Amino acid sequence: MRVLVVAAPLLGHVFPVMPLALALREAGHEVLVATGGEALRVRDSGLPVEDVVPSNVRFGPIALRIMLTHPLVAKRELRGSGRLDFVSRLFGTVGDAMTAPLRTLSDRWRPDVVVHEPLAAAGSALGVPSVVHDVSLFDGLELTAAVGGRMKAEVRSPATVLRTSPRSLAEFAGGEPMRFVPYSGDGAVPDWLAGPSGRPRILVSRSTAPGPGAGRMMAAVVRAAERVDAEFVLVRPGRTDGLPENVRTVGWVPIPRVLPFCDGIVHHGGAGTVLGALAAGVPQLVEPGPGDRTVHATAVTARGAGLRAEAREVTPDLLTTLIEDAKLQRAAGEVRAEIAAMPSPAAVADRWESVLQQAQNSRE
Repeated sequence: MRVLVVAAPLLGHVFPVMPLALALREAGHEVLVATGGEALRVRDSGLPVEDVVPSNVRFGPIALRIMLTHPLVAKRELRGSGRLDFVSRLFGTVGDAMTAPLRTLSDRWRPDVVVHEPLAAAGSALGVPSVVHDVSLFDGLELTAAVGGRMKAEVRSPATVLRTSPRSLAEFAGGEPMRFVPYSGDGAVPDWLAGPSGRPRILVSRSTAPGPGAGRMMAAVVRAAERVDAEFVLVRPGRTDGLPENVRTVGWVPIPRVLPFCDGIVHHGGAGTVLGALAAGVPQLVEPGPGDRTVHATAVTARGAGLRAEAREVTPDLLTTLIEDAKLQRAAGEVRAEIAAMPSPAAVADRWESVLQQAQNSRE
């Protein structure tokens, strides 16, 4: 079977769909990934990757245009209460730009089915049966419908949806459960980071996508770090000078390989990092913010698997709680076990035809 995997041109959107794409190839299917921009880095996976995003598509100018045209929508989005108003406009515009290149690719390659992440709704506009691959704690069907509703192309209802969210954090009707498997490509891990440090370790990460205030949380952690009995590791920091003795820095690293040697992680609330930390059973401190970040911070806190704080609320006591609170550790471990019990991408790939057939039968 030929499977076309479609993702928006951002690393945080293409990385989560790669474990299934690789598993489908291992199961004997022919797989082609279609994306663009920085997401083309997944060519390192060995899968064929097609660029379907015009070079003039840039998120910054698109977002600015929406903010100027719809200031109230933009204000709600920056507060983290925008729901889907802003994101649907943003990715609807990107989806419109992707549609024609995707249709040209589809006509040439002739896929049997398209798998796409929710914000790449153009994947369901090709006249080919489609499957939505959830990549966050939002309902992928709702996201796809919202983005598709903003697009010029007709976006059809997908055959089914693959649910990667652990039910104790977010449960949605219908679809097929599938374990979230963290993926961040290849990359070297320094020897000192590839094992325990001998003292508690807190990883501090930030978004791969540009945006306002991207470095605030990392700066706040640095200010508090010297009064915490832990080793801090900053991933891709904006500055490396004048840091406390217990703060180290590292460039790009595959975070899923590092998390097992961490006692906590502080991050921006992106879906991949949230789910990756949950899969590793590591307590997390999540910064609420635009897009899905506030929803993620709220869900993690409600489950008891982490904490929620803005940069101005970060204190040594809060960071100490992150790595010492037994309730956080227990809840994070429970979610890890919950995720591990879900069917793996390999298991889903091994019964791929039956997944599609069951979906078709349920629609008839």
